[in-house]
Amino acid sequence: MTKLTFYGATGTVTGSRFHLEINGKNLLIDCGMFQGPKEVRLKNWEVFPIPPSTFDYVLLTHAHIDHSGYLPKFVREGFNGKIICTHATAELCKVLLKDSAHIQEEDAKWANKKGFSKHSPAMPLYTKEDAIKTLNLFHPLHYGDFFKLSDNTRIKLHDSGHILGSALVDVKTKTADGSRKILFSGDLGRPEIPVLNEPDQVYNVDYLILESTYGQRLHESSDPISDLVEVINRSMKRGGSLVIPAFSVGRTQTLLYLLRLLEEEGKIPSYPIFVDSPMAINALDIFKDHIKDFDLYARMQKMQGKDIFRPKDLHICRTREDSMSINSHRSGCIIISASGMVTGGRILHHMAQRLPDPKNTVLLMGYQAEGTRGRVIQEKKETVKIHGKQVPINAQIEMIDGFSGHADYNEMLAWLMPFNKTPKQVFMVHGETEASQSMAEKIKETYGWNVTVPQFGDSFELE
Repeated sequence: MTKLTFYGATGTVTGSRFHLEINGKNLLIDCGMFQGPKEVRLKNWEVFPIPPSTFDYVLLTHAHIDHSGYLPKFVREGFNGKIICTHATAELCKVLLKDSAHIQEEDAKWANKKGFSKHSPAMPLYTKEDAIKTLNLFHPLHYGDFFKLSDNTRIKLHDSGHILGSALVDVKTKTADGSRKILFSGDLGRPEIPVLNEPDQVYNVDYLILESTYGQRLHESSDPISDLVEVINRSMKRGGSLVIPAFSVGRTQTLLYLLRLLEEEGKIPSYPIFVDSPMAINALDIFKDHIKDFDLYARMQKMQGKDIFRPKDLHICRTREDSMSINSHRSGCIIISASGMVTGGRILHHMAQRLPDPKNTVLLMGYQAEGTRGRVIQEKKETVKIHGKQVPINAQIEMIDGFSGHADYNEMLAWLMPFNKTPKQVFMVHGETEASQSMAEKIKETYGWNVTVPQFGDSFELE
C-alpha cells in the first residue's frame, strides 16, 4: 500500500510537510515551518500527528525555511533517519537552520525580558544545538543520482529552477504492469530567471503534488530587468535611497548579479550598494562554490574571469556597527536586506528609518504573504507596525514580481504540457485557498485531468 497524507502547505503557502508511506517506509517530503499570520505560525508548536521517530527519511525539495525550518524540532522530537537533498541545499541549510535557531532563542529571550509571553518562561521552538544535531543527518545527492529506497523503488532529484539546489522529488516504483511515478514539485521555478536553470522536464508522472503560489496570477512584467533599471533611475532622481527587502537565499544573489551586469552595460551608474544580511552574505559564499549549477550564461561569465556577484561599489555589512553605519547614507544608495516579506531581521531598522520620507523608495520583488508587513506595505496602508510603533508609509512603493522564483499559472500550464501521459491525480498545494482552487480549475479546463485541493490531514491511497 502507498499512502499520501498532507500535514502542511494546504490552504497556505508555508509549512510544507507531506507524509508518504511506501514499501513499508515512512517518508516526509519537506519539513517546513509555518509562516505568516499568528494563527498559522502557532501550528509550529503543535505535536506532529505521527511520532517523528517512526520516519525513515526526510526528502527536502530546497532550503527555504517554509520547506526545511521545522527539521530541528522534528529531530528533537525523535527523528533520527536520513535527510536526502542536493549538495547545495545541504550547505544552505547549514546557514538557514542555525540562523533560524538563533532567531528562536533571541525571540524567547526578548519575550522573557519584556514579559509579554503567556508562558513562563518562554521557550524557543528549537535551539542552535538542535540545529547542529540536525545537520549531522544530511545525506546529499547530485541531480540525477539514484537513491534506492528498496529493490523496486528509487528516488531521483531533478532541478526545479527555484533557488540554488532546489529539486523536484521523483519517486518511481516498479509494478507488475510497469511502473508508478510520484512527483513532488516543491516550488517550481520560472523560465529565463537570471543565474538559474529552467525547471527540468519530467515525464510519465502518475501522481503530481504541485505548488500553486501564483495559481490565480500572472507575473505582470515581461521585461523585469528593464523595470528594475527604471525603478533605480527614478529613485535616484528623487534624491532618496532605494530599499529592497530581499530573501537572503536566492533573491539577494540574483540582485547582485543583475546590478553588476547593468553597471557593466551602462544602464545604471555605479551607486553604493549595501548588503545588510549576515545570512545572505554567508549564502553568497555557497553560491560562489556552486557556479556549476547555474545557467550557461552565468557560467560563461565566470569562465571570463568575472566576479559575477560583485558590483563596483559593494559594501558587505557583517556586523551591527556596519549595519548602523548605513544610516549616514541618506541618498544615492541601494540597501538590500532581509527578510523579503519584512517579517524580521535588519530590514526592519531600515524600514523604520526610510519609510517616512517620500524621497525614498521601497522595492518589493516577490510574493508578499497575507499577514506580513510586506503585504501591508504593498497595499500602501497609511502605517505599518515596526518594533511596536506605527511607522508612516510615505516612501514610494514599487513592485516588480517578474523576478519571483515561483512560476505563474501560465508557466505552470506550459510546464505540464509535455507530460506524455495523463496523471491519475494532481494535488494542489502551497497556495492560499483561492489560488489552489483557481489553479486546479485551470488544469481541469486545459487538460481535463483529475485535480484535488487537499485539506490538512487528508489521506489518499495511491494505486
